[in-house]
Amino acid sequence: MSKDFTTTIVVDQNPKQVFDAVTNPRAWWSEEIVGGTSKLNDKFHYHYKDVHACTMQLTEVVPEKKVVWDVLDNHFSFTKDKTEWIGNKIIFDISKKGNQTQLIFTQQGLVPAYECYDICQNAWTGYVQNSLKDLITKGEGQPNKGEEITSHEVKN
Repeated sequence: MSKDFTTTIVVDQNPKQVFDAVTNPRAWWSEEIVGGTSKLNDKFHYHYKDVHACTMQLTEVVPEKKVVWDVLDNHFSFTKDKTEWIGNKIIFDISKKGNQTQLIFTQQGLVPAYECYDICQNAWTGYVQNSLKDLITKGEGQPNKGEEITSHEVKN
């Protein structure tokens, strides 16, 4: 059994609706995202105040089945180890379960030994189980809202 963080939701919507929601993280994770979020090799930058910033690249995109983000860079203001998350994979596996659709979210590399594990697993659980699920089932998520970042603020 993997110790990587994972959480699962099952919804009545079809795999295309789930895929479309996953690839729109501005609508469920944060409005403070700059860059592409839906196509292979797209890169985007996320930040939340001065607490968390990261750069993701989509390294696998299989419509209606799977999306993988590689964590290229990451910064937490609250951890001693500044390399946490770097090299991790954020994986969204989408599959039919009878007349429903299952989404398994995994952060490969987010393990209990990480300093940020408790905070991160709590945050991801909320984003996936509540915001992403609401975006899929109700058409509206609860992403972080705040100051928009502009492209000149993004560190590549």
